Amino acid sequence: MSETQTRSGFVAIVGAPNAGKSTLVNALVGSKVSIVSPKVQTTRMRVIGIAMTDLADGERAQVVLVDTPGIFRIQKRRLERSMVAAAWQGAQDADVVALVVDSERGIGQETKAIIERLKESKAPRYVILNKIDLVPREALLTLTADLNALLPFESTFMVSALKSDGVFDVLKVVAGRLPISPFLYPEDQAADLPLRLLAAEVTREQVFLQLHQELPYEAAVETEKWEERKDGGVRIEQIIYVQREGQRAIFLGKGGARIKQIGARARHELGQMLERPVHLFLHVKVSERWAEDPSHYRTIGLDYEPK
Repeated sequence: MSETQTRSGFVAIVGAPNAGKSTLVNALVGSKVSIVSPKVQTTRMRVIGIAMTDLADGERAQVVLVDTPGIFRIQKRRLERSMVAAAWQGAQDADVVALVVDSERGIGQETKAIIERLKESKAPRYVILNKIDLVPREALLTLTADLNALLPFESTFMVSALKSDGVFDVLKVVAGRLPISPFLYPEDQAADLPLRLLAAEVTREQVFLQLHQELPYEAAVETEKWEERKDGGVRIEQIIYVQREGQRAIFLGKGGARIKQIGARARHELGQMLERPVHLFLHVKVSERWAEDPSHYRTIGLDYEPK
């Protein structure tokens, strides 16, 4: 076998909301490519992370990880329907599918519905039990048996994505199932996400982390301007869209303190990721029907799902 033989392909990471898919993708890639928060339905688009690994016999593999939005059964809003459609499209296009299950929550109705749909998939299917540090070993063994009774998976992995425990084994196994192929992306590229979109995602993560239960789910962040500066830095202007004036007040906070804090943390995060000075300016606008605007869906990489 040639020492230069390579494998490359797509691995769809699917699962119920808040199962830890984005945390797992970040751990597999070894850097942050997808936003993470305790709030469900954080990921809205298909975020592609790229992981490199060495295999036996001198092979090298490029694992293109598709972090899909959480799949939930009841989709009342157009945005939710678009998110679920994006998740299933990512699974259908993949060479390998990995179902992430929250070990603490077990097999909920969303996970059961996903498994039923996965029965139609012709790609190799794996199940990844996440957050295993929170669950006794006996319960993990029972959960493994119950999942494989619903659908025989090729392998079951037990990981703690937050601690990066067990993720190396996942990467090696799924990489070995990818087709022999030239690399699809440059070897030093960690994600396939436009910088303007990445910047918006970083700010949206800080919105989730800092507002918690006060956050209106419908809030969105868009990068309006991206200006390269002569000093090597970048000036970024972003709009946070909300649907009501009262929500705008929540974002601004007393004397504008909250929006300043969101901006400061997002600016710090972006500065580290881009390795350059970042000048970030945030504006909050009320747009009652932004969630019905097709152009917004295109901006975040989703199809505009009909009612």
